[in-house]
Amino acid sequence: MNNSNVLIFCFSLLIFLSCKDGGNDQTSTSKDAEVKENKELSEEVLLDTVQKQTLKYFWDFAEPNSGMARERYHPNGDYAKNDPDIVTTGGSGFGLMAIIAGIERGFIPRDEAVQRLDKIATFLEETPKYHGAFPHWINGRTAGTQEFGSDSKDNGGDIVETSFLAQGFIVVRQYLQDGNEEEKAVAAKFDKLWQNIDWEWYTNNKNGIFWHWSPDYKFEKNFMIEGYNECLITYIMAASSPQHAIKPEVYHQGWARGGNITTDKKAYGIPLILKYNTVGDKAGPLFWAHYSYLGLNPKGLSDRYANYLDLNVNHSKINYEYAQENPNNSKTYTKNSWGLTASYTKNEDGSVGYAAHSPDDDRAVVSPTAAVSSIPYTPEESLRAIRYFYEDQHDLLWGPAGFYDAFSLDGGDWVAERYLAIDQGPIIVMIENYRSGLIWDLFMSAPEIQQGLKKLEFSYEK
Repeated sequence: MNNSNVLIFCFSLLIFLSCKDGGNDQTSTSKDAEVKENKELSEEVLLDTVQKQTLKYFWDFAEPNSGMARERYHPNGDYAKNDPDIVTTGGSGFGLMAIIAGIERGFIPRDEAVQRLDKIATFLEETPKYHGAFPHWINGRTAGTQEFGSDSKDNGGDIVETSFLAQGFIVVRQYLQDGNEEEKAVAAKFDKLWQNIDWEWYTNNKNGIFWHWSPDYKFEKNFMIEGYNECLITYIMAASSPQHAIKPEVYHQGWARGGNITTDKKAYGIPLILKYNTVGDKAGPLFWAHYSYLGLNPKGLSDRYANYLDLNVNHSKINYEYAQENPNNSKTYTKNSWGLTASYTKNEDGSVGYAAHSPDDDRAVVSPTAAVSSIPYTPEESLRAIRYFYEDQHDLLWGPAGFYDAFSLDGGDWVAERYLAIDQGPIIVMIENYRSGLIWDLFMSAPEIQQGLKKLEFSYEK
């Protein structure tokens, strides 16, 4: 081992040991040296750095038996109950797309990535499904359905999480289907999982899609998905199914509320375009502009209700402008520090909780994924935020899987030294869409997606 390799090995060992002991013991000297070395990175290197480090969530820290994305990763190991075994279906869908971006960028070896993708597909073949749909959570060790949180009635199919996962199925299939024999076989596995989802079942014979179905409680939760929130992709996938497609009126009467989804209201002079499912009129948490659009390309996408690029650009700008207005005079918000979305949060007693941050629920907590994942919509504002998070707040925010989930500068520096799959995935995928359009191009190239969009009378970029 030459001197260079020795130094790399020692530095890696130091990082590993510090993470194992809580992630707070890395010497200030090593961190300062790292930041100094990487100050004033070019945009290309900065985005490479963020994507590559964030990918570790899905590559290095995945649940080992299934290969799936853990619901959460706490570097210091302060998990509750069986948290390390819980894998997330929606977050794993984001992870599938992130792995494809990682292959293309050369962050991970293609052959090893294909093996990982095969492992995930094989695991999903073996998990219980509910009319083809997957539960919100799965036990990665046993493949059994894990009740979502404390809700015993959420123990069956979750069609929204399934749509996030299936978005990843399509992207992987399109990427591998013309590869070698091993890659074609993996593509075929994901294609079968996609085709077996019975979207029509989840309409409960009504004009709308219902979020949950349980073998024990049937449709008792009775939660019809109506817009506007993060669930547009659920209706797009349901309309695109080769075998179990919904009728157009399910979209127009259910999701679009019979046309009542539109609005003329504005925030900061910026049109909302659609009615967000929020109390106020400053749009919702920013993940609503991300989850449906990891694969679904909003550029050129429009229907009778909205132009979806305008919708998401406006949403992101409203979120940014709220931080600039800063009605509560928070120290956390600046020109470079913004972004409200669902993430870990700071409780009043300083402990870590969870909240869907938005202008309606302002806790002076910024979630890096919000601004970072909006980069296709607000490139200037997002790039400034990325540089601020990485350079100015490096010691506070940078960890073993990229930016920690949330932070606040009010009442002293506070950070949730934790990660969530649903926050990490969009960072990688939306940066890639900003840089190359790769994931958008793959998803939009699927013939059944094009047919589904046509069925719902969408125009889209070809």
